[in-house]
Amino acid sequence: MTHDLFPADETASTAAASASRRVAITATVVPDGLRLNFLPNQFGPKLMMIVEQAVYDWMRRLCSSYTGGYWNYIELSNGGGYLQPTGQPYFDLAVEGNHFDARVSPDVAGIVVTAFALNSMLWKGFDVLNGKYEQLLAYIAVHPECATIRRALD
Repeated sequence: MTHDLFPADETASTAAASASRRVAITATVVPDGLRLNFLPNQFGPKLMMIVEQAVYDWMRRLCSSYTGGYWNYIELSNGGGYLQPTGQPYFDLAVEGNHFDARVSPDVAGIVVTAFALNSMLWKGFDVLNGKYEQLLAYIAVHPECATIRRALD
């Protein structure tokens, strides 16, 4: 099983064109009263803490100025979800392996680090997370900042 971030034949321009033909996927911030259910519902009780820590680790790795903070939980209408940092209007992300270096919104930062976290966990053999990863990729394809997210992940 491969865990490519994007199919080899799908470029950013074809992705944008095909996104318009796809069903809309909406993202909703999980309200405070439901936050305790988000991680176990998304990633299972055995992996929830591992995934959460992986997201924070990727944020520290990609954003040198990150020092911790409160994160929103974002639920997707396709069943997926991601974590979103708060507390700053933007984050400077740098991905050494692909020369991505840009100032991005908290939403983009959260999507990028969650995608990296899930992808790295898949490579470690946690195949049970494949569905969550695919749901996040489907959302990326229809996200308004798809091109920026893809550049960070490519």
